[in-house]
Amino acid sequence: MNLEKKLSSRSFLIFNLVLIGVIFGFSLAFLSFSCSTPGSANVARAQALPVSTEIPANALAIAEGLQLTFNAVAEMVLPSVVEVKTVSVQRRQNTTDPFEFFFGPRGDSQDREYRSRAMGSGVIIRYGNGMYYVLTNNHVIDRADEIVVATRDGTDYPAEVVGRDVRRDLAVLSFTTSDRLTLAIVGDSDNVRVGDWAIAMGNPLGEQFAFSVTLGIVSALGRTGGPGGNINDFIQTDASINQGNSGGPLVNLRGEVIGINTWIASNTGGGSVGLGFAIPINNAVRVIEDIIQSGSVRDGWLGVSLYDPTRDMLDALSITNPRGALAAQVFIGSPAYIAGLRPGDFITHMNDAEIRGSSHLVQAIGNLRPGEQVTFRVLRDGVSMTFNARIIARTDEVTTDNRNLMPGMLLLPMNDDIRRSLNLGSNAEGLFVSQVLENTPAAIVGLRNGDRVTAVNGIPVPNLSAFYRVLRENTATEIWFSFIRGENTLESIRFIR
Repeated sequence: MNLEKKLSSRSFLIFNLVLIGVIFGFSLAFLSFSCSTPGSANVARAQALPVSTEIPANALAIAEGLQLTFNAVAEMVLPSVVEVKTVSVQRRQNTTDPFEFFFGPRGDSQDREYRSRAMGSGVIIRYGNGMYYVLTNNHVIDRADEIVVATRDGTDYPAEVVGRDVRRDLAVLSFTTSDRLTLAIVGDSDNVRVGDWAIAMGNPLGEQFAFSVTLGIVSALGRTGGPGGNINDFIQTDASINQGNSGGPLVNLRGEVIGINTWIASNTGGGSVGLGFAIPINNAVRVIEDIIQSGSVRDGWLGVSLYDPTRDMLDALSITNPRGALAAQVFIGSPAYIAGLRPGDFITHMNDAEIRGSSHLVQAIGNLRPGEQVTFRVLRDGVSMTFNARIIARTDEVTTDNRNLMPGMLLLPMNDDIRRSLNLGSNAEGLFVSQVLENTPAAIVGLRNGDRVTAVNGIPVPNLSAFYRVLRENTATEIWFSFIRGENTLESIRFIR
């Protein structure tokens, strides 16, 4: 029987015993409540409760049953948690010599080495070919020249980076040892619900507080944002997470890893205020497999630049349900373009699953395998349309060629706030250019942030819907824009494909 099966059997026995105790305790509490409740009371009167110096047996049974669960989870999971200790080496010129300070370095001058140390957390999730694999955050080991993982018994093991996923802030480390170590059990984060118990483990604030366990609940699901522009939808928890917890596991009452602790939101600059965020473990499962097998992650790529539209934009595009993502720009020649998607399409579904927003769709596309066929449902001019696209691999080559990103700018409908910010009259027209991306067609023809587009290829575009409609009809050939800059009406140079 391998280690994982032994662990599963042990945890199964523990939780069955605990579950029986908890159920028994709750049953006693329910029966006690039922027997003590008057059946025919018509008038509620405030009564002084008797003061007791003893803890009711049923309440104690419930509390102790739950406490046994927490004890069991801690003993089950902590052996798989590790400290991730890193050293970053920087070399700087030695300037302590007064001669070098005034006259520059001597011929025999040497650089001085500076070693910066840091620490985070990780969890052992796999064993194979004589090697243990640790899952952690990419930011924990970013720019590290030396990495050591330490287990709960204080043993250090030199580790290497097997691979990393910058977009999801995940990394896999490996180390070898003849010691038999405990593997964490990977759960299913799709089954997590708001209100579930959540237990965070790791090494907050350095070695002094290593292998800490904190308890809370799942506060929310599907949170977006966080540092680094990652594509995760986070589990939010009020289980205390602090600096150093990054990379450690978030587990459920069964001792299964449901997330990887990653970041906190705090007004104090780093202390826990009950806003901790973990990457759902299901986001990491394919990453782990790809990295162990090939050392890298192959994300899917559709070829659209997505945006969560404002209410004014939704109204201008005749969209009543805001759930979805706007294809603000489309790469010409991309899978999206070949399938028929165009700038201005509002994507509402992927393979019949409703899209919650741009972050959700970015993540869903990234999780696809190159070569997969995908169906998208979009709203265009208020009409529902369906397109089929074949996903390709996301590479730097295809994602950075902005010359094919049409139109290469984000336009907003004019409103009173924009008119006031530009000191314009109430009748000022045009579509406000809020962003122009570098090396795109919009940038090449000379548009800038703050311009107001009034026509495309000589055809007036009084609203956002008209702009995207004219753009769709002219993207394949040549394109130019009429626009207002300051008090001047101008025409851009022509972009010819």
